[in-house]
Amino acid sequence: MKLGVLVSGNLGNIVLQHLYDKHDIVFVFTDSESDTIIAFCKDNNIDIFIGNPRKLNSKDFYEHKAIEVLVSVNYLFIIEKDLIDHPSILAFNIHGSLLPKYRGRTPHVWAIINNETKTGITAHLIDEGCDTGDIIEQIEIQIDNQDTGADVLNKYNNQYVPLIDTVLHRIENKTLVTQQQNHNEATYFGKRTPDDGAINWNWQKERIYNWVRAQAFPYPGAFTHAGENKIVIDAVAFSNDGYDYDMPNGLILSVSPLLIKTPNGALEISKFRAVEFELTIGMVLH
Repeated sequence: MKLGVLVSGNLGNIVLQHLYDKHDIVFVFTDSESDTIIAFCKDNNIDIFIGNPRKLNSKDFYEHKAIEVLVSVNYLFIIEKDLIDHPSILAFNIHGSLLPKYRGRTPHVWAIINNETKTGITAHLIDEGCDTGDIIEQIEIQIDNQDTGADVLNKYNNQYVPLIDTVLHRIENKTLVTQQQNHNEATYFGKRTPDDGAINWNWQKERIYNWVRAQAFPYPGAFTHAGENKIVIDAVAFSNDGYDYDMPNGLILSVSPLLIKTPNGALEISKFRAVEFELTIGMVLH
């Protein structure tokens, strides 16, 4: 099958190499930071477009390259209508949630923050909306109560290739069936930046726990401040230690272990990135 492939990052590279072994890759779109994808395409003489297609003239690149299916996985840029309409059969994307829930960016991180116990990946047709196209197939994935964002992403990664193979097999056999999304049930979450990781110690301890694990290493991390000094936190645990409820939230109750007051219980900061200043009992984190 003749494919156009839109991919970014390590996951995109894994998918690209898998598809290359089974199909005719006519062209690839990627971003300038995806070095392994760029190198693979150059080594295998695959035509490649690098950069944001909305800012560069991408149509000249692909309009005379006939494809049957356009496959998008972990691609960083919005796809223009002309490219969506280019394949002779269809264009589909793999999104990291059980659509219509968690449309948008980093859905697995938001799912952990919101204390979800399951998530998944969805193969869906690409249209001009943001993750709004008809659903082809979904795979449900459990979120365990100690899973970090990276843990859930690893679970995703094991399912992408089998799901893509399923979709392409159905296209080849003309057995593909789609189902319209229930847009009334849709939720949308936007792009996160490192500055979005600030901890509010007035939150309940359960929300702080989820906030931290969702963004733990290798992500930028949840963070707090002691005075002007930033502390990036990768793991917290619930503690049974008591305290006076009149104390301010964020108060350091102990430094060994490092215990912090929240409105409904103490949290132990069990893992944080190296700091060059001293934390003392009585400091209030903010």
